[in-house]
Amino acid sequence: MLTTKRLQAHRRSERIGLLRRLIESEQVTAYVLLTPTLIGLVVFTLGAVVAALLVSFTRWDLITPPQWVGLANYQAMLSLDGLARTALWNTVYYTIGTVPPGVILSLLLAIAMNQKVRGIILYRTAYFLPVISSTVAIALLWDWIYAPDYGLLNFLLRSLHLPTSQWLGDPATAMPAIIIMSVWRGLGFNMVIFLAGLQGIPQELYEAARIDGANNWHTFRHITVPLLSPVIFFVTVLSIVGSFQVFDQTYVMTQGGPLNATTTIVFYIYQQAFQWFHMGYAAALGYVLFAIILVFTLIQFKLQTLWVHYE
Repeated sequence: MLTTKRLQAHRRSERIGLLRRLIESEQVTAYVLLTPTLIGLVVFTLGAVVAALLVSFTRWDLITPPQWVGLANYQAMLSLDGLARTALWNTVYYTIGTVPPGVILSLLLAIAMNQKVRGIILYRTAYFLPVISSTVAIALLWDWIYAPDYGLLNFLLRSLHLPTSQWLGDPATAMPAIIIMSVWRGLGFNMVIFLAGLQGIPQELYEAARIDGANNWHTFRHITVPLLSPVIFFVTVLSIVGSFQVFDQTYVMTQGGPLNATTTIVFYIYQQAFQWFHMGYAAALGYVLFAIILVFTLIQFKLQTLWVHYE
């Protein structure tokens, strides 16, 4: 009897040892496979972040050796650089103009695309196509639409005997024109996220609400919005972070003009770094932008407790 128990314990220990060796071998294999990615992350991402932080305390033109200037770049940005403040205001203006309309229209579009009608997949695909298209190509297309002489928009206005505009050539309309294009392009991406959230809402809730006499507005307000609030929060955070980093549209369509009306903070960083070769100042601007995005994101996470429902 004792021998049998010892034999069973020995076999059990052998199985445990074999399992432990198998797990250890799988861990070693996983680390070996992850090593190239981890090296790239450390060297080209984290290393670049640390290097940019060090560069932000220097004066460097990519030709002569960097000169340590301490906080001079940050002080110049806050006290002397009026163009930086203009770029920041333009970025905030762009964010205010794109995020609320983009989120609302995307939600309404997702509700429309969630209907069970014939050919709905084709409609979803059509709305998502701008997302997978090149931003440069779309910007060039809208540049043609906004062209003052031969553009489609002014052509339609002339046909209706309405006044035309320079659009991208007018400081008053350049940023709104870019905002309209950006909202249109981002609808498909947000629509897909909202669509996934809508399809996760139990249909039994809508059926019970209709039995109780609720109309479409009541079900939208008391069922769709509360249950979709985590998705709305997620889309809002992504949209704000993305809007603060807008670059392609202004670079292709306006080059920051006219009269710096569309110079955003990222475009200004590009100008400082690669047009005027003020690498230290550009790095400082990048870290200020990071701080601004971080503050806005933390505020959103703090406020989500007031309106986001996770149960």
